[in-house]
Amino acid sequence: MDIASVNHAGQVLPAMPQTQNANWLAQDRELIQAVKGISATDLFGQDSELTFAVDRDTKRPVVRILNRKTQQVMLQVPPEYILQLSQELGKRSGS
Repeated sequence: MDIASVNHAGQVLPAMPQTQNANWLAQDRELIQAVKGISATDLFGQDSELTFAVDRDTKRPVVRILNRKTQQVMLQVPPEYILQLSQELGKRSGS
């Protein structure tokens, strides 16, 4: 299953009206700062990092706790098997 990072440098954002775009950017900055703040508190362990991503197949948000040194996924919500199930159900329903 392919996971796309939310803060991918090459990510193309959808066109939005200027007022919505400014509001969206402000909210995005707030979210990024909140995630950085949570990661900095070592709430999930000294070598852990909180990340947000979007699953490319299901278009669902994915939250992960990674080991900073090894980049190994320690916890993922929703788990991989749920994403696969969602993708399979989407195929069967014709979505």
